[in-house]
Amino acid sequence: MRLEPTLPTGQASSPTDRRLNALLRHLSSSSSSAMDTDNSISPSPTSAFQHDSVFSHVVQAPEDPILGVTVAYNKDPSPVKLNLGVGAYRTEEGKPLVLNVVRKAEQQLVNDRARVKEYLPIIGLAEFNKLSAKLIFGADSPAIQENRVTTVQCLSGTGSLRVGAEFLAKHYHQRTIYIPLPTWGNHPKVFTLAGLSVKTYRYYDPATRGLNFQGLLEDLGSAPAGAIVLLHACAHNPTGVDPTLQQWEQIRQLMRSKKLLPFFDSAYQGFASGSLDADAQSVRMFVADGGECLAAQSYAKNMGLYGERVGALSIVCKTADVAGKVESQLKLVIRPMYSNPPIHGASIVAAILRDRNLYSEWTIELKAMADRIISMRHQLCDALCARGTPGDWSHIIKQIGMFTFTGLNSKQVTFMTKEYHIYMTSDGRISMAGLSSKTVPHLADAIHAAVTRVV
Repeated sequence: MRLEPTLPTGQASSPTDRRLNALLRHLSSSSSSAMDTDNSISPSPTSAFQHDSVFSHVVQAPEDPILGVTVAYNKDPSPVKLNLGVGAYRTEEGKPLVLNVVRKAEQQLVNDRARVKEYLPIIGLAEFNKLSAKLIFGADSPAIQENRVTTVQCLSGTGSLRVGAEFLAKHYHQRTIYIPLPTWGNHPKVFTLAGLSVKTYRYYDPATRGLNFQGLLEDLGSAPAGAIVLLHACAHNPTGVDPTLQQWEQIRQLMRSKKLLPFFDSAYQGFASGSLDADAQSVRMFVADGGECLAAQSYAKNMGLYGERVGALSIVCKTADVAGKVESQLKLVIRPMYSNPPIHGASIVAAILRDRNLYSEWTIELKAMADRIISMRHQLCDALCARGTPGDWSHIIKQIGMFTFTGLNSKQVTFMTKEYHIYMTSDGRISMAGLSSKTVPHLADAIHAAVTRVV
């Protein structure tokens, strides 16, 4: 059987028709040749792929210890279930919150017909970067005024940490980073995969449910000169335990004397105390002394832009010339990683930070969120005291930010999940933002039962 060209000769005068005729002749000759040499039925095109997958050796990975809590929670049909695992703000009604100021800024962007969807530069939206640096370092920061800061837009806090880590792995003489014990579960993974060697320094004291300050000083004091040190700017995750300003000053003096490089993770500026300036004090202390440092920022919590993935990495350098060179190398890190960042979320942040009225409205909403979390702390502590729950629960009030390290062990956590349908990470960390006045009694009952019935 032969496939014949179907276009009449008279219709093949155009270039398109001539190409079609050439294609049909090629198909005809190829089909004829194949039929002449082999009359057997050809195997199915997919038959070669019917055997075992080339990925059959891949094993099922465990759920993320934090995000996996939500997976388990979603499968639970109980009407009284409570998710205190993932760090995302919830209203008193238990609903996700979009800030009014975010809606206003977003509407402005939508109404601006001049806005386009072109690629951003590799380092992101210039106005966003400039305003982000001012937010964390202060508008009057000498480092900013002297152009010693380079800021690049990244994919929220995680992306900012990763870009910073990859830059350090390529260009810093020390490959070791010290992270607090405990810390956010993603920290060791981010730094290890970026090529850094991860070690820990003592931070939390289970006995006091507070800061192990002496252990912290000893471990940083014995770290090799020049090592990188990860510091939570405020609202330490997962413990909610922060150093005092006096302790921060001692940490600063020690680190500068040993030439340790600070790498701040600022995920909760303004969300911890309700004050943007107060929550940035630790970072500003290190910048004020003229030394160098890195700071990763996230707008997930303080603007509620979780899904927009808006963040920034700032590197404070000794001179403007060095800052320019550092920025050039950051571009080489970002380009093959994700090319350039998304525009929408950064535009929302820039609109709020640049406009005096929107900025003022944001600070009011931000303080309201922080105050509600503080209120939940007091309500939970009072509820446990009212039930006569064994132990001292004052740490719930003393800790700050989104999370509380309850002191519950993994067996007690499992008991609370099974008997009371309350979900949290196995280390006993709970998100205070996930609580409400209606659910505090249920949680207090569960904690009381766990403490009295499970060792």
